[in-house]
Amino acid sequence: MDDLDKMIMSLEGSLNLGPGGVPPELAPPAPPKADKKKEKASKKEKVKGAKGGAKPKAGKPTPPPADYPSICQIEFKVGKIVKVWEHPDADKLWCEEIDCGEDEPRKICSGLRPYYSEEQMLGHRLLVVANLKAKNLKGFKSHGMVLCASKDGKVQFIEPPEDAPLGEVVQFEGLPPTHPHSAAQVEKKKIFIEAAKSMVTNDAFEGTWDGHRFMTSAGPCKCIDIAGGEMH
Repeated sequence: MDDLDKMIMSLEGSLNLGPGGVPPELAPPAPPKADKKKEKASKKEKVKGAKGGAKPKAGKPTPPPADYPSICQIEFKVGKIVKVWEHPDADKLWCEEIDCGEDEPRKICSGLRPYYSEEQMLGHRLLVVANLKAKNLKGFKSHGMVLCASKDGKVQFIEPPEDAPLGEVVQFEGLPPTHPHSAAQVEKKKIFIEAAKSMVTNDAFEGTWDGHRFMTSAGPCKCIDIAGGEMH
């Protein structure tokens, strides 16, 4: 052992160190203990981030302003009759399935047997009042109604243009976009009854509300030849 090794051994002995030891005051500080609560919180945040965060709760639809036009609170949809049959217990009623661009056809009952044959009904394009409460008509549950014009004993469908897509919601010329109420609110507040008071066909046989035409992306909705007819 040379003199340098002897000097190191002597120094380590005087400091109570083992071979190659480091004095406590020169040793690097121990890493701080991890805060387990913070670690857990951090992990939770990472999981949320990976999943895109917590989903916000779906809010209730905002009701239209109190002064919103009543007609704009009604949902008229473009539809097409895909099936029709006689109601077994009512001479004047047709039972229909109508494609309104929804998941499945709507079942609707209409008192149109005195005015339309089965052949005339099937495949007919028309407007459906879609946000009405279902009604039981002689044992048949009707989910809405078809819109017609009538005058002097004549009844005709209000029809959309051929190019209007099924399921399109009718808008009203010169009025704000439609903001349909729920079926329950339409019935409770008698919104359709109120709106119908101002629904009439004009001289061009077009459906109007207080002079505002029923419009689709393909043009106005109209009947064949009834002017000044009530719409219901």
